[in-house]
Amino acid sequence: MTSSSRCELITWERFYELSRKLSLELHKDAFQPEVIVAISRGGCMPARIVCDYLDIFDLDVIKIEHYHGVHKEKTAILRYPLSANISGKSVLLIDDVSDTGDSFELAIQHLLEKGKPAELKTAALHHKTVSSYIPDFYAELVREWRWIIYPWAVMEDLRSILEKMDTPSATIEDFALYIKQQHQLEVSRQTLEDLFSLLI
Repeated sequence: MTSSSRCELITWERFYELSRKLSLELHKDAFQPEVIVAISRGGCMPARIVCDYLDIFDLDVIKIEHYHGVHKEKTAILRYPLSANISGKSVLLIDDVSDTGDSFELAIQHLLEKGKPAELKTAALHHKTVSSYIPDFYAELVREWRWIIYPWAVMEDLRSILEKMDTPSATIEDFALYIKQQHQLEVSRQTLEDLFSLLI
């Protein structure tokens, strides 16, 4: 993300609506997953909602690190591998967003190395058209690139933006103005107070 990239803050209500939409799209399809694998950390929350909607109890997690806040690493890294046996099963791999596509590509490679699923499909809340990978299912297509801040990563992303400011001793007011001007982003006063209190 550049110093002036647009950001979009997803509320908990919007997240749930996107997860609901994704779940209903999956329900309409002939594909019936037996196992859901979440790409941690972003895929954990939508994966749990999809499990709830589709009545799926077999949920596993792999951890792939590509972003820390808004800072992108050069390559995606598999930190924690799959523990479930997926051989012969229908598997759905879920992440929050298909941004570059690197996390999905690494995750798919890893899953196929761990076993031979009967079927493997992918899903995300958001698919950005700039991504090299297109998930089989997604709730929303993002044609105009923007950084998406999910409700479970608000502090992490705001902290990363704050660290990139030229003024290290910025006040809450300075930061609120900065994110509005540079990122078209507005967050509540309480959120900003929480952020600054955690930095003390």
